[in-house]
Amino acid sequence: MAVAIVTDSGSDLTPAQLNETGVRQVPLSVSLGERTYLSPDELTPDAFWEELRAPNSPFAHTAAPSVGLFKRAFEKAFDDGHEAVVCVCLSEGISATIRHARMAREMLPGRPISIVDSRSASMGAGALVLRAAALAASGLSADEICSQLSTLRDKVDFYVALDTLDYLRKGGRISHAKAAIGGLLSIKPIIIMRAGLVIVAEQPRTRSKATERVIELLAARPVTALHLLYSPPADIEALREAVLARLPEPAPRVVTCQIIGPVIGAHVGPGAYGSILVHED
Repeated sequence: MAVAIVTDSGSDLTPAQLNETGVRQVPLSVSLGERTYLSPDELTPDAFWEELRAPNSPFAHTAAPSVGLFKRAFEKAFDDGHEAVVCVCLSEGISATIRHARMAREMLPGRPISIVDSRSASMGAGALVLRAAALAASGLSADEICSQLSTLRDKVDFYVALDTLDYLRKGGRISHAKAAIGGLLSIKPIIIMRAGLVIVAEQPRTRSKATERVIELLAARPVTALHLLYSPPADIEALREAVLARLPEPAPRVVTCQIIGPVIGAHVGPGAYGSILVHED
């Protein structure tokens, strides 16, 4: 491919997806207590969730990749013979990741490096990355890829139900007051991404009501791709069966079930579930 695709580990792409598409991934850092890992290179999703769910486990914290990590990823792409780079990053509204990518680009003047703000997270960003890889494989230029991604990102919906707002509060993604009210009312919030920011869209009072509402949202209209997400101990297979049974025709061309990785998991916590929907038709 003339164009290399780079992303960060907040996109939650699996090793199989990365290997299949040739996408290059720059890891964010995840800290648990005094220990810090490059994730998922040094901390797999399974290991992360086992540790986070252990008794008395500390809250996890995340940090954007260093500028140097992005610079090395870009340089490696050119060293491998690529003519240009398209880098798709976590939303600028929730992470410094994209700013570090831009700083790395400035350290490589004259190199054709395009930076795309996904305005999303997890497979919201991952869906754009997978499309970018497919477009690059078909021979499109970096400018053509970026143009298509700017259109596609407006057709990606993000719905995730949480067991608690505490993890978003600890990570600074919502206010302490909003999280405290949610805890007092035993709310099982449903979050969305809007204009690149995390929004608490609905606040069901029980998990069963939250699950039913998530299924309603996911099955509201036809989709071209359905990326179901979960963090243990959520039952993703039950959600998958329920959503697929109610999706209107035509059936989505792509359906995946993916565990939420450490980077996003640090902010949503255990027991989260939902989906990224791509609407193109």
